[in-house]
Amino acid sequence: MTGCISNGFSLAGCGPGPRADRLRTWGPRRLIALIVVFGVCSAGSVSAENCSKSRDYILQGLAGDLPLPAGRYQALFKICSETLTLTNVKDAYVLKDGGIAISPARNTIYATAETLAQFCQHFPRGVARFLTPREQQKDPTVGLLVMMSSTGTASCKQINGTM
Repeated sequence: MTGCISNGFSLAGCGPGPRADRLRTWGPRRLIALIVVFGVCSAGSVSAENCSKSRDYILQGLAGDLPLPAGRYQALFKICSETLTLTNVKDAYVLKDGGIAISPARNTIYATAETLAQFCQHFPRGVARFLTPREQQKDPTVGLLVMMSSTGTASCKQINGTM
């Protein structure tokens, strides 16, 4: 056979080709790695849902009057979504007062300090508030979370010494 016709185009070789052979030779380790990577990627999108839930809760007026312009909450949503990519971040929420609440995966001083350093490197004007283990155990609703204050926490400007 000199060529195959597929969707009106003439192909040089018939059959599945070298790419299919590569896929067939994937061992169980590669398949497991692919499944883990897919799971991590899809978990990030599920967690980003809390960033949008908290933003929507605030913008719909369920948290009362807005102390900041609505556009600022859209910017905070982007920061919140990007915060989910940092190490040791299990979840994140937009706070009504303009901060980001972070639910850490590990509650150790080293892990929290590392996450805060990354946060301040990415968002030099940001304010991060870490949820305590006690607050996490209470399993607070989005309404309670967005009302939490970030005023008692140090801003990245203070941490970086640029204030």
